[in-house]
Amino acid sequence: MEHLKRPFFMSIGLILSGIGIAGAFLPVLPSTIFFIGAAYFFARSSPRLEAWLLTHPLFGPPVVAWQDHGAIPRKAKYLAFAGMALGFVSFLYLVQPGLWLLVGVSLFFAASALYVGTRPDGPTPNPGSDL
Repeated sequence: MEHLKRPFFMSIGLILSGIGIAGAFLPVLPSTIFFIGAAYFFARSSPRLEAWLLTHPLFGPPVVAWQDHGAIPRKAKYLAFAGMALGFVSFLYLVQPGLWLLVGVSLFFAASALYVGTRPDGPTPNPGSDL
């Protein structure tokens, strides 16, 4: 079974990368979370693909910021908040939920927004450094 783990992890990484690339072009689909997942699976299956993803000029920096600092850049936070708001308004309009579903979904969106909002914006410079 151990010999199947590497190809399985690489396949998952490739699928997540494909979804991430689609998310880069589709405004309603996030991309970074899929690239973070892809980096996780590539780290366990393909150092070459992991290096490609982490050094990619567009997709790499947010993944590295997350891996190294648990950070979400401020612009990405604003985009996430806008996406959540659009998703919530769409949910209200399309589903017209009952009270309990509305409460549950509202709590989910609020918790998600709180989590994103409380992540650091990026690395904190050391005192006295040039950063």
